[in-house]
Amino acid sequence: MPAWADSLRLIGGLAGAALVAACSTEAPAPGPPTVADTSSPAPVSTGLAEVTVTVPDGMDQPPFDQPRRALIPRGWTLEVWARTSKPRLAAWAPDGKLLVSIPSTGQVLSMQPGRGAEVLLDGLTQPHGLTFAGDTLYVAESDRVDAYSYRDGSAADRRTIAGGLPDARSPDLRGAYSHALKSVAVGPDGAVYFSIGSTGNISASDRDADPPRATIMRVPAGGSEMEAFATGVRNGTGLAIAPDGSVWTAVNNRDNVADPDTGQVRPDYVDNHPPESVARLTPGRELGWPYCNPDGGPADLALIRDVQTNPDGKAMNCAALPRIEQSLAAHSAPLGMSFTVGQLPAPYDSGALIGVHGSWNRQNPQAPEVSFFDWRDGTLGNQQTLVGGFQTPDGNRWGRPVAAVSGPDGAVYITDDYADAVYRLAPPG
Repeated sequence: MPAWADSLRLIGGLAGAALVAACSTEAPAPGPPTVADTSSPAPVSTGLAEVTVTVPDGMDQPPFDQPRRALIPRGWTLEVWARTSKPRLAAWAPDGKLLVSIPSTGQVLSMQPGRGAEVLLDGLTQPHGLTFAGDTLYVAESDRVDAYSYRDGSAADRRTIAGGLPDARSPDLRGAYSHALKSVAVGPDGAVYFSIGSTGNISASDRDADPPRATIMRVPAGGSEMEAFATGVRNGTGLAIAPDGSVWTAVNNRDNVADPDTGQVRPDYVDNHPPESVARLTPGRELGWPYCNPDGGPADLALIRDVQTNPDGKAMNCAALPRIEQSLAAHSAPLGMSFTVGQLPAPYDSGALIGVHGSWNRQNPQAPEVSFFDWRDGTLGNQQTLVGGFQTPDGNRWGRPVAAVSGPDGAVYITDDYADAVYRLAPPG
């Protein structure tokens, strides 16, 4: 039996040319609608049509043992392209293969249209973030970031870019670490950026840890010491380089925040606050966690004082912090983030793709989807739904997207660690 058989249940052919507060352990919390979202408007979903997801022969294991309906741009198609256990982030290799991380098995899989899949890397510690800079593959594990030389479909010459990163095995954390999975991106200057999530919801001691947690870290080109690039980033799992070379993060903000007017933790307030941040990072930028929370939206959000952690405003002057550029609704749980330029037809020709995992603790569950943010003149427009329909009106779900990346064939490949699937979203023609 091939080495990849235990990890990859089934791979299908590809028609045409040429694939966490949201934690991986969180479960959906179905329930009837109770309150409206007032923290950030719902994403725009105009021009979408409901379609039945195409399921090739042999891929009809649950949840595809029954027809599944999704919302996608009118005239586009959505197909199950592969089935594999708990796929997370993805990146296209220079040779046209799709690499997918599987933290639960410690593997990085290599997928190729019509040719199945194989294990590219094995025995890793919760590999998550993947990115390329030329022929160099960067992999973010829970405790390290490594670089590999990628040649002839193989990854070799492993070298450590950053080591000793915190995860659940770190002695000082004693197994308590809610956001161990890390993401990685490489800037046009060769600098390597990676996320270190917070230990928990409001674990302020993360800010003084070594290395500091709740950060986006930077290692300059050439491999010198890592340093904090942005702080107060509770869990910046979404991490990507924009077309202009700027660094962006999509953040899972905190849970169970108190109403600043009353100081009480009320479910109707918690459901809608705070929005999830989508921010452009600059050296030394502070996003405020756990002392300040974004408020308002969808764009140009102010940061307001957290009355539980910063009651008198002495811990941090929230009003002095730069406003947050963009947002998603509270508890959306953005995960993978990527930019696409020129691969997709208008109006999706230039923008950010974000996998929205959906809430785990909201009374009226925030629906999973793939979101699109238009990129024009160096700024991101408001959130739009690119793919929806993963959640039924009663709050039950059949899928939870993690990441979306545009492929060399002009389609979008979407990982889903809830449905154990990789989808291919294709435009007409």
